[in-house]
Amino acid sequence: MKRTHNGHPGHRRLAAALLGLVLLVIAEAAAAQVYKWKDEHGVTHYGDTPPPRVKSDILKTDRPVPTRAPVLPYELARAVQAAPVVLYTTARCDGCDQGRALLRARGIPFSERTVNSGADQQQLERANDGRSELPLLLVGSRKVAGFQAAAWQDALTAAAYPRQKMLPPSYQFAAPVPAAGASTVAPPASTTTSAPPTPPVRGQMKMPPDEAAAQAADQQPRSRQSPAAGTPPTQ
Repeated sequence: MKRTHNGHPGHRRLAAALLGLVLLVIAEAAAAQVYKWKDEHGVTHYGDTPPPRVKSDILKTDRPVPTRAPVLPYELARAVQAAPVVLYTTARCDGCDQGRALLRARGIPFSERTVNSGADQQQLERANDGRSELPLLLVGSRKVAGFQAAAWQDALTAAAYPRQKMLPPSYQFAAPVPAAGASTVAPPASTTTSAPPTPPVRGQMKMPPDEAAAQAADQQPRSRQSPAAGTPPTQ
């Protein structure tokens, strides 16, 4: 009697999953390709699905194959969301280089902001309560000025960052940007009050003829009542 060997159910599921993955990769690759072919009348056609049994050429396409950004582990992603890390640095700064290396070695996603101009300096002082010491590490609302390895590690641990590196191998750190260009803080509102408007000078106002004549008539009797110089007042 001949027996039929169907295999283990788990093996069949694994084979089906692998087949589905292969088909998905093939579909994505095909979607990113453009073909060129000619029909029986010699007319050239372009498309992503050439007719069967027709000679076609694969053309280079500018449409990129979709790729997925690396997903952070849950523990690390939660810390990044709750207490984002920002590093202020400047050129020719040993402490800045050491601090950057510490963050990378521990696998901490961070934003680096460089201080190389007057506007950058103002932004640094605004972020550090008027002080300009570098490097400056921000872990959420916590600030650590100057490179202190132990203090930096404590700040990261207190913010629930993993002690061991957990970044995916494909993760790429963000490029540094100027501190002033990365500022999201709105400038303070001006407290200068404007001076009240100057009242118009009456002598410069053009009055209607009737009002001007009435004012002249009103001033004329007062000028006649004024005593002449050297004349004693009437008793």
